[in-house]
Amino acid sequence: MKKLLIAFALLAAAGVGGYAWWQNGGGNGEKALVPAAGTYAGKKIMYIDSYHAGYDWSDGITKGVKSVLDPSGVDLEIVRMDTKNNPSEEFKLAAGAAARDAIEAFRPDVLLVSDDNAFKYVVQAYYKDAALPIVFSGLNWDASLYGAPYSNTTGMIEVSLTNQIIDHLKNYAKGTRVGYLSADTETERKNLTYYGTLLNITFSRSYFAKTMAEWKAQFTKLQNEVDLIIFENNAGITDWNEADAEAYALANTKVPVGTTNPWIMPYALLGITKIPDEQGEWQAETALKILDGASPSSIPLVKNKRGQLMANLKLAGKLKVTFPSSILKNAEVVQ
Repeated sequence: MKKLLIAFALLAAAGVGGYAWWQNGGGNGEKALVPAAGTYAGKKIMYIDSYHAGYDWSDGITKGVKSVLDPSGVDLEIVRMDTKNNPSEEFKLAAGAAARDAIEAFRPDVLLVSDDNAFKYVVQAYYKDAALPIVFSGLNWDASLYGAPYSNTTGMIEVSLTNQIIDHLKNYAKGTRVGYLSADTETERKNLTYYGTLLNITFSRSYFAKTMAEWKAQFTKLQNEVDLIIFENNAGITDWNEADAEAYALANTKVPVGTTNPWIMPYALLGITKIPDEQGEWQAETALKILDGASPSSIPLVKNKRGQLMANLKLAGKLKVTFPSSILKNAEVVQ
């Protein structure tokens, strides 16, 4: 892949506005705050990840957290709940209790949590309005679903750039019918709901897959039912095989596919993807502000602002799509 810095002016001219577009740095385009080495020696921060190491989203947030905290002198401990691989309610409840036990043993000065399951099964369950300061990220769309923010929390709400993706895909589609395809998980069903209520997106067809066989069947059906597709996520499809999926998508794609997640790009024509590092960096920087004396309730909730434009040239060739120079010059290109 060839990584290039996205020029906001070019994307704005193409109809993508209201967001900042950088691969690196904070929400104003600056580099993330890096404290002087050892400044926070003796302080303890715990990061609880809803998912698992090796999942691109979790790895990106972890990278962002560590980029800020590693030089700081903070004692950082990471707990993985592994609820993407184990989606049952029983497992989530047990993972939440285990995370609580880890918190009580470690006694952090600030707690970081990412994504809905860590918030629901740890923060809401055990630490609502508690003394422990908490900074969250990855809560999709609306923290009020959990009654948040609490007196001891602040965080970054996760939003998708799906309207902008659809606007781009329409340039290469024969009609305006939009389909939705994703793994069959609580988060992806929640995303579909909020696409309608918050982004006013109407999907003509929507499918959720638990297995590769289901995904293949649904992917093929959508090619004949809609004019463009949002393929949201494969995480949660238990037997996913990247090479098999890439070959299948290349052989069977008839309409343009878009995504908000970078790891879906081997199967999509175009993406405007969220950058998980942004969320981890913001969480860590905010945790340091709390260690400096700020209260979580004094720090407003924010939304992710950075994005990465991505283009898949193999699928463009299959669909006989010619991207404009403004995309090719400023996108991460998948060959």
